[in-house]
Amino acid sequence: MKLILFTLLLLTAGIVAQRVWRNHAQQVRLEMIRAYPFSQSMRLKFRDVRPDLDSAQEQQVFEGLRDYFILCAQARGRFVSMPSQVADDAWHAFILHTRVYQDFCNKAFGRFLHHTPAEAMRTPTLATEGIRRAWRLACALEKINPEQPSRLPRLFALDGALSIPNGFRYDTRCRPGSGSYCASDIGCGSGCGGGSVSDSTGAGCGSGGDGGGGCGGGD
Repeated sequence: MKLILFTLLLLTAGIVAQRVWRNHAQQVRLEMIRAYPFSQSMRLKFRDVRPDLDSAQEQQVFEGLRDYFILCAQARGRFVSMPSQVADDAWHAFILHTRVYQDFCNKAFGRFLHHTPAEAMRTPTLATEGIRRAWRLACALEKINPEQPSRLPRLFALDGALSIPNGFRYDTRCRPGSGSYCASDIGCGSGCGGGSVSDSTGAGCGSGGDGGGGCGGGD
């Protein structure tokens, strides 16, 4: 009996220690993402695609990309869609710096974060699940009530705030015919949408069932 209790205690202690280690590793990765300096060469490459943005707007975009990477890290391998086209453009600029990007991924996620076009997603519901996950995580990051948001998280507000021509726009007021996607329609409550949630996703990250990450809405 004593041997059984001792074994159970060892197992419990092992599980607790593993959780503590994982939480610590997660915090280290999140701090790395929060402090990561996006290089000038990345910004120059981004300007090739978005030359109309000024330096302050460009900074907003890269901070939005930082938010997205934080969501991906918090999702622990589950798929997270990218709700911003302009942040997706910045992600593309980062990926072009292949060695730097690979090093960043290893430190931030413990794996390579792939970028795959929307049409290559394994299931038609993956983007919808991913945008709902992005909404919940983004709201939690900025302490917003996901069911009754008083404002949009930065990553969801970005394209509209910067008037990105081909961007995705969301609205907390859910006005019919506005052309914006209703925030409460993203799986967090009932609402009227300006369009289908599944159509509002840009890119996404996640390990997926085939062991590879993925994203949509880019090429």
